Amino acid sequence: MAPTLDVREIPGEPFGDILAAATDLDDGETLVLVNGFEPEPLYAVLTARGFAYETERIADDEWRVHITRA
Repeated sequence: MAPTLDVREIPGEPFGDILAAATDLDDGETLVLVNGFEPEPLYAVLTARGFAYETERIADDEWRVHITRA
């Protein structure tokens, strides 16, 4: 089971928490990021740092981004 980070539960800006969790991934491992909106600004940062991602919309207020260390 992939580790999950629900940033809806993090007070304040979760950017640092997201990058820390992604950086902890082993090659090929996936982190499931749960967010209340589509985190479009995050995509360029992930790509620049060598991560792949897939996004799925679960509900109007729930998005899941599967982040994988390439």
